[in-house]
Amino acid sequence: MNRLVRAAGISGIVFTALILLGCGGKPDGKGDAEADGKAEDAVQETPIPVEVGTAASRPIVASYTGTVTLEPERQAQVVAKTSGVLLRLHVEEGDRVKSGQLLAELDPDKPRLELARASANLRRLESDYRRSTELNARQLVSPEAHDRVKFDLETQAASHEIAKLDLSYTRIVAPIDGVISERMVKEGNLIQLHTALFRIDDFDPLHGVLNVPERELTTLKPGLPVKMHVDALPAHPFTGTVARVSPVVDPATGTFRVTTEFHDPTGTIKSGMFGRIDIVHDERADALTIPREALIEEDGETSVFLVEIDTSPPPKPKPEDEKRAKKGEANAADAKKPPATRYVARRKTVVAGYASGDVVEIREGLAEGDKVVTVGRAAVRDGTKVQLVDAPQ
Repeated sequence: MNRLVRAAGISGIVFTALILLGCGGKPDGKGDAEADGKAEDAVQETPIPVEVGTAASRPIVASYTGTVTLEPERQAQVVAKTSGVLLRLHVEEGDRVKSGQLLAELDPDKPRLELARASANLRRLESDYRRSTELNARQLVSPEAHDRVKFDLETQAASHEIAKLDLSYTRIVAPIDGVISERMVKEGNLIQLHTALFRIDDFDPLHGVLNVPERELTTLKPGLPVKMHVDALPAHPFTGTVARVSPVVDPATGTFRVTTEFHDPTGTIKSGMFGRIDIVHDERADALTIPREALIEEDGETSVFLVEIDTSPPPKPKPEDEKRAKKGEANAADAKKPPATRYVARRKTVVAGYASGDVVEIREGLAEGDKVVTVGRAAVRDGTKVQLVDAPQ
């Protein structure tokens, strides 16, 4: 708030100065050339009030920021592999399950009877095959008849295994480790083949997928650290890594996919949560930085207004000041006061690096301790005399 008030005050001072300078001509229109010369001198000599920032060394972190929706790496929808009435539910939504754990049971009566019939037929054909084998050894049965009995036995053995499998399908088990995210059925429901019963999500790890502009293809690599803030848990940051980076750029969007991975053994973060992430791809412990608001980007060039001490000759005293000095009206204290330091703004081309928060790295063009214009630079041009608002008067 204080910064906004100071910026508004500076704008007001600049506006008032420009109005006064615009009224410097003579009312009768005489001596236009002389008036223009005096106005030009006034523009050159009237300093523009500005605020400045200092170039200083500090750590800086380069990162790519984006938003993701979390989704599990592994997700399974449990469906019925046979039909029947649902007799029992052994789990509920929110329960953690292991692979192979019993989730529910269907009515097993019909599949059990089918298995019993298949077993009886299998035993009969096994007896027929043993008798046919003995007769075939004594050449009392033709080879064709013996092969037919053998094939019937093999067919029935397969039918027996199918019946056994159908009976096992009445016990619904978890295909993966995870958490029951959704239960779609109730006890007593008639379940048809391929009916969805449960959804299981494995929350460890959770993935977030970014579509990143292709200019970042050389900076984002697998294994880079990731920080994430979730809207539902604003005070609890999470850490992860870049799991994989797609090597293909989508020509329609000019982006490529970056998959981030988060491990949370506590189960705090859930599938479907919205997260804001920062992928840190470089860190510098001693980078030269300036306030980001000091940068000027025009015509593909990055520059700043560098504030220097004005070494040009001081402006001539005003006529009224000379008259006062002659009459001895000048204040003795003012006479002893040293002249105020004068400053001038010079436009300087720089090479910017990483940006982090409200600061930006400067790789070329400035030195530590240099002062650059941050507030009021809209009224500044190359060579404009400036007054530092925060500087002691």
